[in-house]
Amino acid sequence: MRTRKDIEELEEKILAPYAMKSRDSAGRYYQEPDHESRTCYQRDRDRIVHCEAFRKLEYKTQVFVIFEGDYYRTRLTHTLEVSQISRTIGRNLRLNEDLIEAIALAHDLGHPPFGHAGEAALNQIMRQANLRGFNHNERSYEIVTQYEKRYPHFPGLNLTKEVLVGILKHKSPYDSPGKVREFLDEFPTLEAQVVDMADSLAYLNHDIDDGLTSGCIEESDLVESELWQKAIKHLEAPLKDQTPEIRKYQIVKELIDMQVKDLLCNSNLRLTKQNFRSSKDVKRSQKETIGFSAKMEKERNFLQELINKKLYHHFRVERMTNKAKRIIEALFRVYHTGPTQLPPEVYQEGKRYNQRQLYALICNHIASMTDRFALDEHKKLFNPYEKV
Repeated sequence: MRTRKDIEELEEKILAPYAMKSRDSAGRYYQEPDHESRTCYQRDRDRIVHCEAFRKLEYKTQVFVIFEGDYYRTRLTHTLEVSQISRTIGRNLRLNEDLIEAIALAHDLGHPPFGHAGEAALNQIMRQANLRGFNHNERSYEIVTQYEKRYPHFPGLNLTKEVLVGILKHKSPYDSPGKVREFLDEFPTLEAQVVDMADSLAYLNHDIDDGLTSGCIEESDLVESELWQKAIKHLEAPLKDQTPEIRKYQIVKELIDMQVKDLLCNSNLRLTKQNFRSSKDVKRSQKETIGFSAKMEKERNFLQELINKKLYHHFRVERMTNKAKRIIEALFRVYHTGPTQLPPEVYQEGKRYNQRQLYALICNHIASMTDRFALDEHKKLFNPYEKV
């Protein structure tokens, strides 16, 4: 039977010099005895999987709000897909897969209901009150450091600092890094950079999949994309007589494969040139090493612009997002007008709250909701027959 020490010794043998080894972790805020059979990052991963915020991802929106159907991707399915792609990349680059998996599984914990529409609504409400805006990376960080209450001796999950930085500094076309004073100058590990790229890759290709499934976009909407044409060319002969569903699946699969291969080749070239001797070298470099080639980046950006235009601005998606914003705004307004309608664990009667505190607790309460809970809450607080 392997012990934690055995696994750590195995990491030294099989992982690249620049990988973040478990025994080199900067540790946790609150000291705990090491586990006898799990490394620190394996332990982090397990704590994330068992937390309440992770379970709620099943009922949080990706693009298509939950009332549109249950066959579209949710935050949970997206998170699992990011984890799978990240681990594939990490394994090929000889990085620490356990650290990658922990960051990937936690990277979307802070998303509010209704996806980016919900985040935009909460951010606007907070900004209009001249308060700190809503950033889901910062909220993910706060969830794992404060809001998850599972342990008697410390708040949050007490994750390692490498995972916390990976969560907080997560960056993609949809994600802006959060700002916490302690980690402002902390540079993410290569493992965290892998998750960033895998998230961006999963978003683009799986939104194409859901867009085609929904009928909001068709193949003809994407023919201007060189990347799309390359995928079609690779598969044209074997897909000639296949059903539209199999054809769609095979094209999306090819798109992902092409991008992963490019990412691996380009990242490996950069790693060879930079010649990192340790994970400390990576942090000191302050350079983003994991990334696509310039050509692939250009092709991806063009395809992303097509998706932005054809899918995200499709009238059905616009209706969904605007309805979602109205629900968030209405919930916030009614809670602010009558905060005693909030659960007692959220709002304590008799306690004095200033404007900032009241806005913060309402924002956090709404952000913790699933799509389904927010919809049910809206029905309870408003006329169920009222058109939203």
